[in-house]
This record gives sequence, C-alpha cells and structure tokens, in this order.
Amino acid sequence: MSIPITGEHAASKINQNVPGSVVNFSATDVWVKVDKLIDIFSCLKNDSELDMQFLNSITAVDYIEYFELVYHLRSLRQNTTLIVKTKCFGREDITIPSISGVWRGAELQEREIWDLMGINFSGHPNMKRILLWEGFPGHPLRKDFIR
Repeated sequence: MSIPITGEHAASKINQNVPGSVVNFSATDVWVKVDKLIDIFSCLKNDSELDMQFLNSITAVDYIEYFELVYHLRSLRQNTTLIVKTKCFGREDITIPSISGVWRGAELQEREIWDLMGINFSGHPNMKRILLWEGFPGHPLRKDFIR
C-alpha cells in the first residue's frame, strides 16, 4: 500500500520551486493555479524527494460554477501518492495547458476529458474526440448537457 504525501508537504515543495502557484492544501490534496500546471508537474516529476514519475489518472468534475481537474500522481520508488487539483471557471471555451509534455500518458486522458467534458488542452499533440464521433453535439458528461 502506498503512503499519501501530505498536502502541506507537497505545497511547500511546489512553492519553493514555483512560487505563488499553490492556492490551498488539505491533509491529502493540493490545489494549484491552472496557468502554472506545466511548471508544477515538471517540479513534482523531477524533484528527487517527491519523484512523482507516474501519472495514475486525470479526471474532471463538473460543479456547474466551475470544473475541477484532479490529477493522481505516484512515486514508485518512494511508494507515495499525491493528489493535485485545479479549478477552471466558465462554461465556454475552457482551455488549460496540456501536461502531455511532462507525462506522455496524459495524452489519451486529456482527449477523453475534452470529448466528454469539453475542456480543451492547449499544446496537446492530437486534441480530437476519442470515444465519440467527430460532429457529436456537445459533451455528454457536463451537467448542462441536453440530448
């Protein structure tokens, strides 16, 4: 069983390397600014103490007022896990930086989020639908989706 890194410890390490990027933290999670994602995740992956070499999953949650993206990271060497979250406000033309340059495994997960939630990832090498066909009207996991 892996050991979760405390939100406070992760927030401290992130702020040392990417000042002003942490919005909040809890016992298990860290909330970060969306515009600093690439720098934050590069820091988490390359920091020898945290060593978050593995991106377990990315998901998005629609809270109507905002979308929350949740990143689950893991260090296989340290046997630790970390949850990083960020918020995106608005309902139309939401775009955040792709982290596929940090973890190539993010490519398909970001495409799935685009397809089902409508969140675009700038800098993604192949941002197109992955589950639904091109021309499908809307994004079916949004709470305001009407078919």
